Amino acid sequence: MTPTDRYLLDNRQSEAAERFDAFAALFDPTTFRHMEKLGIGPGRHCWEVGAGGTSVVSWLAGKVGSTGKVVATDIDVSLLAAVARPPVEVSVHDVGAQEPPGAGFDLVHARLVLVHVPDRERALQSMINALRPGGWLLIEDADPALQPLLCPDEHGPEQQLANRLRHGFRTLLADRGADLAYGRRLPRLLREAGLQEVRADAYFPVTSPACTALEAATVRQIRGRLVEAGLATDQDIDRHLANVASGTMDLATAPMISAWGRKA
Repeated sequence: MTPTDRYLLDNRQSEAAERFDAFAALFDPTTFRHMEKLGIGPGRHCWEVGAGGTSVVSWLAGKVGSTGKVVATDIDVSLLAAVARPPVEVSVHDVGAQEPPGAGFDLVHARLVLVHVPDRERALQSMINALRPGGWLLIEDADPALQPLLCPDEHGPEQQLANRLRHGFRTLLADRGADLAYGRRLPRLLREAGLQEVRADAYFPVTSPACTALEAATVRQIRGRLVEAGLATDQDIDRHLANVASGTMDLATAPMISAWGRKA
């Protein structure tokens, strides 16, 4: 399979922009808090890996200014056209298969990317190689195995159906090589790769409008795959989408674990 065929949640599908908007609402405050702490400012050079949407790239561009640079890469950059102007450089790139698009970066960041990359070890090393001495790597990834439920409070048939469909989603991800327990390993992997001052924390949204929007867009995007794999019926999915739209369920995400370290 090509990289875009391998990835379950294709950026070319109409729901992708809705998912990126939901990710921005859920996770941008956490991401930006960490980047601020790492000292991202004017003149810095940053590589945003698997950028997908535009929110993080735009924030970084505003921080580094005209004297800095933000390299934004993904296997599909169709949603990045709006930010493809200085100081942002956009290019098609597979972090698990290609050499870095440059070197000497002050910050390399990937959010919700490596869990999907088959050769995660190579990708992680590639990002570290691209850092300048003293530069920071910030990796943020989900750990669906740590909290596998869409509805942690499974108190009725609507929540049971939601969790069954979430299990189907996780099955599809695992079938494509996703490591559903990757997030918890990040601190150890950064230390073993030789990074210093390694720290990590986690953010776990339990319920919010963005969680609801993310679930609706995700299920619509993978609907055909769920049915084709025998993991759900069209009737199951219609009923679940109606339950989600009612706004009466508390929908959670997997914890997003942020880990960062400095290159010696």
